[in-house]
Amino acid sequence: MPTLFDPIKVGDIELANRVVMAPLTRNRSPNAIPGDLTVTYYTQRATAGLLITEATAISHQGQGYADVPGLYAPEQLAGWRKVTDAVHAAGGKIVVQMWHVGRISHNTLQPNGAAPVAPSAITAKSKTFLINADGSGSFADTSSPRALELSELPGIVEDYRKAARAAVDAGFDGVELHAANGYLIDQFLRSGSNHRTDAYGGSIENRARFLLEVLEAIMKEVGAERTGIRISPVTPAGDSSDPEPQPLFTYVAEKLAAFELAYVHIIEGATGGPRDFQQGEKPFDYAALRAAYTQAGGKAAWMVNNAYDQKLAETVVKNGDADLVAFGKLFLANPDLVKRLRERADFNQPDQSTFYGGGAKGYTDYPALS
Repeated sequence: MPTLFDPIKVGDIELANRVVMAPLTRNRSPNAIPGDLTVTYYTQRATAGLLITEATAISHQGQGYADVPGLYAPEQLAGWRKVTDAVHAAGGKIVVQMWHVGRISHNTLQPNGAAPVAPSAITAKSKTFLINADGSGSFADTSSPRALELSELPGIVEDYRKAARAAVDAGFDGVELHAANGYLIDQFLRSGSNHRTDAYGGSIENRARFLLEVLEAIMKEVGAERTGIRISPVTPAGDSSDPEPQPLFTYVAEKLAAFELAYVHIIEGATGGPRDFQQGEKPFDYAALRAAYTQAGGKAAWMVNNAYDQKLAETVVKNGDADLVAFGKLFLANPDLVKRLRERADFNQPDQSTFYGGGAKGYTDYPALS
C-alpha cells in the first residue's frame, strides 16, 4: 500500500514523495516580479514532492491583488527563472499556478484603471488586497466588473497559452490551471456569476466551454503530461455559488478524463474553511466525482486539499482515495514539512498577521528542525 513518502510519477514529472505544497498567495512580489526572498521561500520547501507556486497572473488584466507575481513580462520571467533554478538545484519539482482573477480585482490594479472583466456584470461580494500610500496593506471591496464581449474570449485563451509557454521556458516543470475559488474560469462555470445567454452561458455544457478551450490551448502548447488543473466544487471563495454543484462538476470531471493530464487538484469543502461546507440541497460527494472521472477513462493523479492533517492524509493515500495531498498553512509555517511528517515532529504555528504582504518575517524565517 502506498504511503505519503513513496515516489510517484505525475504525467512526465517524477516526484520524490506525495506531499505537495499548495498554492499560497503571499503578496511579496512588487511590480509583479518575484525577488530574492521568493527564491529563498520556495527553495526552503523544495523537499516537497511538488511545489505549486502562489497564483500567478497570466496578464495585467488577470491581476486581482497587489504585489502578486506575473507571467507576462520579461523581468517577471527572469525572477521566476531564479526560483526554478534554485528549486531544481535543491532537488525539488515546481509548477506554476496560472491565474486570471476575472471580477475579483480592483480598478486601481487594472490596465489604465479599467473595470475588471467577468462573464457577467455582477459585482462579487468579496475583497481584494491593496497597498496603501504609506506602504501598508489592506483589504478593499472588489470593483464592479464589465461583462466580456464574445470577441474578447479568444484573446484571453491566447493569454493562457502564451503564459504556459513562458512558464515552461522559465524552467517550470509544468503548469496548474487555476479553475477554482471564484476566479475567472470558476466564474464561467457557476450560475451565480454567469448569466450569459450566448454559447458560454446557460447550460452546464455552455458554462464549461471556456474552461475546456483554455485547457486545450495550454495542453497543445506545453503538453497534457505537464498540465494540472485545480477545481473547487463547493467553495464560497470569491462569492462563488451554484445551486447544483454535483452535476456541474461531474460534467467537468468527465470532460477532463478525455485529457491525459498530469493531475487533477480538488479543494474539498470551503477553501481554508470547513471540509463539510455544502452548496445545494445535498452534501457534495467527492468519491462519486472521482468515480465519474475514472469511469470516463481519466487516469491523472488525484490530488486532494483543504484542512488535511497527518492522519487523514496518510489514510487517504493508503486507501487509494488520493494519490497526492496538498498542504497549505502547514507548509507556510514549516519549510521542512516532509521531514516533520516523516518523523512525526511538532509543527510551527503560522502567524496569520504576516500572511499577506511584508518581508522576511512570517515568510522565510520559520525555523526548520535542527
